Amino acid sequence: MRIKFRKGRQREFIQKVLLNLHSPSLRSLNQFGFEVNYQTLKSYFSENRTLPKDFFDDLCELSGIDEKEIKFELLDDNWGKVKGGKK
Repeated sequence: MRIKFRKGRQREFIQKVLLNLHSPSLRSLNQFGFEVNYQTLKSYFSENRTLPKDFFDDLCELSGIDEKEIKFELLDDNWGKVKGGKK
């Protein structure tokens, strides 16, 4: 499952996580045990990609943010995929 925020809210969420963790940059998130590529983190920050549900849950748990206070939409795993092979 994926997490979809309104425009600009995903960046605010990640900035809030960085603030709560006293982390100076995106690159330093990996010191907390995340094995996410830096380019992927930049894509999440610039809102080119939606956040995976498990990564979102880990960020909320680690930074102490309550999920119920954040407005987001859950997307299915097959959201955005092209249906191919039909003729």
